[in-house]
Amino acid sequence: MVLNRFFLAALALLALIGLTGCETAVPVSIAPFPHVPTPQTQPVAPVPQPSALSQATRDYYSQLQSTLLAQGLLRTDRGGPDTPFTDRNLAENFIRVALYDEYVAQNGQFVQRQTPSHLRRWDKPVRLVVEFGKTVPLDQRSKDVGNVARFAGELAQASGHPVALVTDAPNFHVLILNEDDRRAAGPRLAQLIPGISGSDLATVIDMPRETYCLVFAYSGSSASTYDSAVAVIRGEHPDLLRLACLNEELAQGMGLANDSPDARPSIFNDDEEFALLTVQDRLLLRMLYDPRLRPGMSAAEATPIVRMIAEQLMGGAH
Repeated sequence: MVLNRFFLAALALLALIGLTGCETAVPVSIAPFPHVPTPQTQPVAPVPQPSALSQATRDYYSQLQSTLLAQGLLRTDRGGPDTPFTDRNLAENFIRVALYDEYVAQNGQFVQRQTPSHLRRWDKPVRLVVEFGKTVPLDQRSKDVGNVARFAGELAQASGHPVALVTDAPNFHVLILNEDDRRAAGPRLAQLIPGISGSDLATVIDMPRETYCLVFAYSGSSASTYDSAVAVIRGEHPDLLRLACLNEELAQGMGLANDSPDARPSIFNDDEEFALLTVQDRLLLRMLYDPRLRPGMSAAEATPIVRMIAEQLMGGAH
């Protein structure tokens, strides 16, 4: 199992940490982001009004998004001339993001601590489905389904691995829940994840305000290949924060489980500079699903291959 949480602590907004780069930008050839038609949604029952707590939560995150944007964060440009990186940067960032864990279980809780791990990814097609809490507005649901469909196409194109929004037999559930929906989600989580631990349930149900979204990815018979995943996104987020959560949690659910302050341009860190999957992030996904790498590899085993792949992707620009 792997857990990631997308933290946007207000105290961290005053400074960007580890945002250093090389002197010259490196051109990278990336195919255009794909266009995926928005699936048609079925009529649903009338939506109940959110509670006062949910409305207060929505107001809080709206103000927070405004603060982040005013500080030049949550960029949507995917990286530019001010964020160059080399093949060496790419290889080092891959090792840190794909072969380390961000959290460890301790006394029934998840504690943020960088620990060595092994390469994990899906060996079967990723089949996404979106579920909404009963108080999420209908217009927001339509927008979110379209965003997940488009991002599934982007993940598939970047990784070379099958990823799609489906209507049956899903193995990756995206739950978009308001406060009251999430606090009552225990029975549904137990259905989706038979045998889910009490600590995992508590992580979702008692999610503190500082945790914006999270993803659990679970392995079955093989500890290195994922069989299922569940992402939980706060429905109260304004549009860009919600889209940022979808980008990070779905991408990390593919196997890029860690964050690194040195990864730039990237969404795989805690500085909130970028909201959307960047050029470098797409290359990290491509590397993760390169057949020359195998699930279960340690950092020591993977490093020589990772360096070779990074050099090929970047054209040997050190």
